[in-house]
Amino acid sequence: MSTYDTLRHFADSWMLLLLVLIFLGVIVWAFRPGSRGDQRDAATSIFRNEDRPARDGREAAGKEARK
Repeated sequence: MSTYDTLRHFADSWMLLLLVLIFLGVIVWAFRPGSRGDQRDAATSIFRNEDRPARDGREAAGKEARK
């Protein structure tokens, strides 16, 4: 059996199984009960600075240091 045939057999069987398991793991992780807050935060993050621009990093660091 050549190297090509060996790698093709591996890709067609075990690698396919591994990729399906990884896919299912990602789906389960995304829809787990504790991720509702993370999902909501990600969905509304584009509206976070809707009223006023975000503070500059240097300005924010200066104000934090003065507190």
